[in-house]
Amino acid sequence: MKTFRKLIVWQKSIAFVTRIYKSVNGFPKEELYGLTSQIKRSAVSVPSNIAEGYGRNANKEFIRFLRIAMGSLFEIQTQLEIAQNLNFFDEEVYFELYEDSREIERMLSSLIGKLSAKG
Repeated sequence: MKTFRKLIVWQKSIAFVTRIYKSVNGFPKEELYGLTSQIKRSAVSVPSNIAEGYGRNANKEFIRFLRIAMGSLFEIQTQLEIAQNLNFFDEEVYFELYEDSREIERMLSSLIGKLSAKG
């Protein structure tokens, strides 16, 4: 594969970032530099780390960055749950975002497994 842009997990994580940004727009203004900012940073970190790792041109480095992306995804899942507990968005939005994050999680896990098997 010649570019990270062809990776479906990268494409899905870019779409996820867009949904995250739109979903947190309605959060309380006092959360602008708190939870809102943290969720956005974590979301942006996922496709960014996929791209950076891909650019390292070494399986071991790529796997390391994919694991960092996975960590950011777990942060988002935690932050989404906190936001839901605080009633910052409705339950349907929460479940859609959570399910999207789980799909990306499974894809990252699969990619890490395949790359690890190659040695």
